[in-house]
Amino acid sequence: MDGTLIDSEPYWIGAETDLAAQWGIEWTHDDGLQLVGNPLPVSAQVLRGRGVDLPGDEIVAYLLGRVRDSVKEHVPWQDDARSLLEELHGADIPLALVTMSYTPLAEALTSALPGVFDVVVTGDTVSRGKPDPEAFLTAAKKLGVDIETCVAFEDSPAGVQSAWSSGARTVGVKRLTPIPSLPGLSRVASLEDWGLDVVQRVANGEVIDELSAHD
Repeated sequence: MDGTLIDSEPYWIGAETDLAAQWGIEWTHDDGLQLVGNPLPVSAQVLRGRGVDLPGDEIVAYLLGRVRDSVKEHVPWQDDARSLLEELHGADIPLALVTMSYTPLAEALTSALPGVFDVVVTGDTVSRGKPDPEAFLTAAKKLGVDIETCVAFEDSPAGVQSAWSSGARTVGVKRLTPIPSLPGLSRVASLEDWGLDVVQRVANGEVIDELSAHD
């Protein structure tokens, strides 16, 4: 969700920066990038380690509340991903949203796309967050499909590792952070030219790597 489907990472980094400033701590854009795709408790522990003297659950609640309110006010769509999502939904492809954000934030997004996602798996409903594959395996189970028949889209190293480790055909979309090279992993600079036909090719085993020249 964050980064892949909506450009919400600036919301997260802004919330982290403001919280750190309340404790007299400098928090840079690069600091925020290090947290992209991580489970919220992990981010909270990093902020605590930097000097934010609050319990982890209070840090999570602050960040989540700030970003949820921002998304409710304005959903910052990634247009390429939204177009692909709408095409897949129109073709009756079962769709799952797999995010380490918690249910209140996921609901702020899904309320803007009612009926599109058949399954939603959030960070507060799994015991092991990304990069563990649990969230993607859970989504496939709830969809009633084999994970090997799924195509997963991710934009962060933790998310890519999670999806790839689950056995899903994985597509890493370059947004803010580098996408690691892994066997069988597709990597693209954008989803702008993607449609059902390209997704089907990846589902059938084709690997599309547009970023290999940059490794």
